[in-house]
Amino acid sequence: MPRTSFHSSEFIRCLADLEIADVADPGNAFAEKLGGWIHFADAITLSAVHKDSIASRPQAQTGMQHDRQAAACAAELDRIRALLVNAVTASCSPRPGRTHIKLPTPVQELPLDLATAYPPYRRFYEAHQRDMELGVQPLRVNVREALAKASPELRKLAELDATLEKILRERESKLLAKVPVLLKKHFESLFKEHQQKLAVTEQADNPAGWTRTGGWLAHFCNDMQMLLLAEIELRLQPTMGLIEAFRQDTQ
Repeated sequence: MPRTSFHSSEFIRCLADLEIADVADPGNAFAEKLGGWIHFADAITLSAVHKDSIASRPQAQTGMQHDRQAAACAAELDRIRALLVNAVTASCSPRPGRTHIKLPTPVQELPLDLATAYPPYRRFYEAHQRDMELGVQPLRVNVREALAKASPELRKLAELDATLEKILRERESKLLAKVPVLLKKHFESLFKEHQQKLAVTEQADNPAGWTRTGGWLAHFCNDMQMLLLAEIELRLQPTMGLIEAFRQDTQ
C-alpha cells in the first residue's frame, strides 16, 4: 500500500502556496529521509512482515459478502470525511452552524498585538486536528480489521499497514503539530501587507473591515480553511489506499 507522501500531496502544495514552508524538489531525498526515520530494529520488523506478504498465496474471497464489506468500508470513509469537512467549513463560516469548534472572535483593537492575536487561531487549528485524529484513526483500524477477514493477501497488507503506522505515526504527528505554528508566519505576513497598503494609500485602519470580503483577516481564515481541508485528505490517504486494495481484490 502506498504511504503518504508529504511532498506530492495537496497539503504540501498549500503550505508552499502560503509561503510558510520551504518545499524543495525531493527527488530521492524523501525516500532517504523516510529511511532515516525508521530505526534499524523497526526496519527488521517491517522487512519480516513484507516478506511474509510476498510469500503468502493470494486466496481472494469472492461473493456478495466480500463486496458488501468493501462497500461498507468505502461508505464509512465517505461518512468520516463528510463529518470532518463539514465541521471545518461550518466553523470557518462567518455565521457558523452547530459546531463545537468556533472561529475566534477577532481582536479589533489598534495597535494590533500579534503576539496575543494569533494564539486563538492556533488553538482553533489544533482543535480540528484533534477531531481529525479521533475520526481517522479508528476508521483506519476498522478497515484493517475488515481486510484481515477478507483474504490472506489482504490480511498481510493490513499487518504491513499496522507495522508501518506504528513506526511512522509519532514522526508524522510531530510534523503535523508544527502546521498551526507555521501558520503564524502567514497571519503576520497578511497583516503587514495590510498595513503597507494603508501606508501607500494614506488611509486609516478600520478593524471592523478586517473580516469583510477582501479583508486581510478574512483572507487568512479562507487560507486556514483550505489548509485544514487539505490536511483531512492527507490523513485519509493511508485508509484510502487500503480500501482501494480491498476493491481491487473483489474484482
